[in-house]
Amino acid sequence: MSRIGLKPIVLPEGVEVTVDGTLVKVKGPKGELSRAIDASMTVVVEDGEVIVKRPSESQKHRALHGTSRSLVQNMIEGVSKGFEKHLEIHGVGYRAQMQGKKLVVGAGYSHPVEIEPEEGIEIEVPKNTEIIVKGIDKELVGAITANIRSIRSPEPYKGKGIRYKGEYVRQKEGKTAK
Repeated sequence: MSRIGLKPIVLPEGVEVTVDGTLVKVKGPKGELSRAIDASMTVVVEDGEVIVKRPSESQKHRALHGTSRSLVQNMIEGVSKGFEKHLEIHGVGYRAQMQGKKLVVGAGYSHPVEIEPEEGIEIEVPKNTEIIVKGIDKELVGAITANIRSIRSPEPYKGKGIRYKGEYVRQKEGKTAK
């Protein structure tokens, strides 16, 4: 049962939603996003609210209902507020810096790893052990952040590596522990 799908989405000020068949376009102060929603779902804009409707109570339609509503909600939130994810770097000699638009990460390899942000993504490095990824597309922000984290995932013995801010890395005991 999709309880999320039944909730209407309230449109903030300055955000416009247009529906053209299965294509939903959202325009706001931070930019514009569009996404194709499953053809069986119906998106209706009325009285400053967006409502996603399903055609039947089948398991497939109930699952798609909540997913479609969440996708539209994330687009609306992205163009009005934006999304950001924070990463921390732990380890002696591990650091990050910006060179122009590129992110350069030194993570213990023989060479620095360079990441070019995609269109619509902004990367900031306030300290050489912190990385902030910002954008209006939640899916793209999460994918870029996961890509940066995969450069050197936190290892379980000393906890060195790149992790999400606030992420807990469970430590293992070494060989010498009795």
